[in-house]
Amino acid sequence: MLSQTSEHAIRAMLYLARQAPGEAVPADRIARALGAPGNYLGKTLQLLARRGLLASTRGPAGGFRLLEAPDRIALADVVAAVDDAPRPSAVCLLGNRPCRAASPCAAHARWSTVQHDLWAPLHRTTIAGLLEPASTKFDGEPVSAVNHQTAAAA
Repeated sequence: MLSQTSEHAIRAMLYLARQAPGEAVPADRIARALGAPGNYLGKTLQLLARRGLLASTRGPAGGFRLLEAPDRIALADVVAAVDDAPRPSAVCLLGNRPCRAASPCAAHARWSTVQHDLWAPLHRTTIAGLLEPASTKFDGEPVSAVNHQTAAAA
């Protein structure tokens, strides 16, 4: 459901989160590590920097680094920085007008719920959260790492 640009952006943010704090990493090194096209990833990194998620430094010791701690960067912020995120004031599904709660269409309430449900996990999950080992099954039952590996192998 995420665009390829969003996936590359998240992967780059995860890569940078695993570096020493404050270490600037050149775009070409990130691209090689991720197996991503250099020019494409470079543009994505520049966009993340313009949107305030990364710092960009020029020169021989330059590169990109996170501006915030990984536990303060929600996936929704990364996706919204590189993609046109759906906005509540988007055009109505049933007509060519803004869709607002003040003058809702027949689909407004349900569509608002769908949009919220799609974005909620991205708002709750941080870059640091993705790097943490899984500690629960999908149904929320706690499992150990050994049980998790056994379940994945089955």
